[in-house]
Amino acid sequence: MGEKREIICIGCPMGCELTVKIEDKEVIEVTGNFCKRGEIYAEKECTNPTRIVTTTVYVDGGSIDVVPIKTEDDVPQNKVFEIITALKEIVVKAPVKTRDIIVENVANTGVNIIATRDVPAK
Repeated sequence: MGEKREIICIGCPMGCELTVKIEDKEVIEVTGNFCKRGEIYAEKECTNPTRIVTTTVYVDGGSIDVVPIKTEDDVPQNKVFEIITALKEIVVKAPVKTRDIIVENVANTGVNIIATRDVPAK
């Protein structure tokens, strides 16, 4: 007997309500999607969920006190808490440029944390 999950697709602005049937940890059917992205999103979300992590870190000597940062790519959902914890103690020195690498290979995911805004020095 398979499992049935109800999820909201975030693959496009439509926000389709998807019904996903799963058997033996495999997606066998997706319904409710109005585009192909819904099927792709449902498969990924139900078998290997990932997230982009966004937050801020402190800047020493910058024109503002914090810089927004994010993961350069998706990371496994089960690593999000570990990543956020690792970033709590990070302080970067100004100046910071958009796309500067703040942390390499965060939480051994193979994904870098990058700045998403310029922060000039004071």
